[in-house]
Amino acid sequence: MADERDRLHRTFVGLLKRRIRKVLATVAGDAGADKPDGLTRWLTTLDHRDIGLLYLAFGTAAGLLGALDAMMLRTALVTPGADIWGRETYNALFTTHGLTMLFLFATPVLFGLGNYLLPLLVGADDMAFPRLNAMAFWLLVCSGALIRAGLLGEVLGLANVHPAAVGWTLYPPLSIRMPNAEVDLLLLGLHLSGVSTIGAGINFVVTVVAERDVSWANLDILTWTFLTTGGLVMFAFPILGSSVLMLLADRNLGTTFFTVDGGGPILFQHLFWFFGHPEVYILVLPPMGVISYVLPRFAGRRLFGFRYVVYSTLGIGALSFGVWAHHMFATGIDPRLQASFMAVTLAIAVPSAVKTFNWIATMWNGKIRLRVPMLFCVAAVFEFVLGGVTGIFLASIPVDRVLHGTYYVVGHFHLVLVGMSVFAAFAACYYWFPLFTGRWYHRGLARLHFWLSTLSTTAAFGTMLLLGTDGLPRRTATYPTEYAPIHGTITVCALVLGIAQLIWLLNVCYSAVRGDPVRSDDPWDLRRHDLYTREWTALEPREVDDD
Repeated sequence: MADERDRLHRTFVGLLKRRIRKVLATVAGDAGADKPDGLTRWLTTLDHRDIGLLYLAFGTAAGLLGALDAMMLRTALVTPGADIWGRETYNALFTTHGLTMLFLFATPVLFGLGNYLLPLLVGADDMAFPRLNAMAFWLLVCSGALIRAGLLGEVLGLANVHPAAVGWTLYPPLSIRMPNAEVDLLLLGLHLSGVSTIGAGINFVVTVVAERDVSWANLDILTWTFLTTGGLVMFAFPILGSSVLMLLADRNLGTTFFTVDGGGPILFQHLFWFFGHPEVYILVLPPMGVISYVLPRFAGRRLFGFRYVVYSTLGIGALSFGVWAHHMFATGIDPRLQASFMAVTLAIAVPSAVKTFNWIATMWNGKIRLRVPMLFCVAAVFEFVLGGVTGIFLASIPVDRVLHGTYYVVGHFHLVLVGMSVFAAFAACYYWFPLFTGRWYHRGLARLHFWLSTLSTTAAFGTMLLLGTDGLPRRTATYPTEYAPIHGTITVCALVLGIAQLIWLLNVCYSAVRGDPVRSDDPWDLRRHDLYTREWTALEPREVDDD
């Protein structure tokens, strides 16, 4: 009862604060007088909700570009030879697709959700450092321009500027010896991306620690997730920035950080994956938080084992820095080190399994409502189990040595990042769409988007697992003729997946302007299940008497 009184008290205080701010703004003359109109508002805003929407819009645009890269890659693989695009073009598309999706799509979208929701969830007026928040976003825009500058240069016909073709992992010696200017621009863009993300991560941590008006015991699961993610960012991204600067120095100043004679390529892999594996969890933890937050709303009950889900989140954050070398089992590092990394890699599966079992237990005997956000949550859990189980095999040293350079890794990686991260992002989009826009999405198009996305994702990347177990190498523009039918099938599935995202984009753009207005501050009927949460107090429903 004490917790219930405390929750009701915080809800009342939040509503009272909102009413006071509205009254004060009205007395001043206009509730929106402190914000300019039009483009000036979006270029100068410090409001966390505006910046969150900017992150979401930028991430969506970058995701469409990255998806276009993927469609071109799959088109190139329709034929066994490099007949449609040349090998150099294939390598360039491979590079830009990976970097765009990781740094310009997935991270901005998830951080956009954090920017919009975090202050609302913890009762803060804004992020702790609004100017740093705005600067982080605009640095990301500059980063995106530099990362994709090679492609833009080729479109504009600029001499000696073409898409970088060094692979998204940037391994030396290729990334050092390739003299093209676009590689330098790419590295500068990645460095700016790191600075931007560190700024956002600092904001997450300080906002939760210093700006919240709820106790640690009453912090929601999504806030715990963004807090952990912010901590991971603060420790992981400086490693990326340092590595990129050393690469730039090797390329332009004659330094020898990553020269072959001194074991530089192996050193770079250690540094890259010490950043890279926590980055995987930076991309996966917020989606896990979204599922832990949204799924109970449509299961009609609170999250099962809340405390242990929090502990598993913190455990993943800590263990993620101890597994990087499982990406390097094929490099010949000391077998004793390999064994230790294999053990930690298997250990980090335990907190992930805790989350999965808690999600299933939450749904067990629940009053499930299969709305579109719930459908995407269930699909994300399914894809995560499929991708996670295939990852356990890669934790085994002898199995990894066989499968490391094959399509098995591509299938596993995309099942986790597309099946978990992207599906959870769609669940968040549909769940909070009434909050973001004040309108409803088109339910029929949303369900069509769900079924096309789920079926095509499972078919495409599940088939890649089969290709990998048969030993087909990844990262190549050509392949033996007998695999052409399978590659053709994957390409068709990828095309269906792309069409599904166009349906989503149409739905979002149309519904944001012409969708049915939301007429209640409880659009999902959460109060009936005692699951109403404080972010919905910021919703301004249409045709409802505020008095």
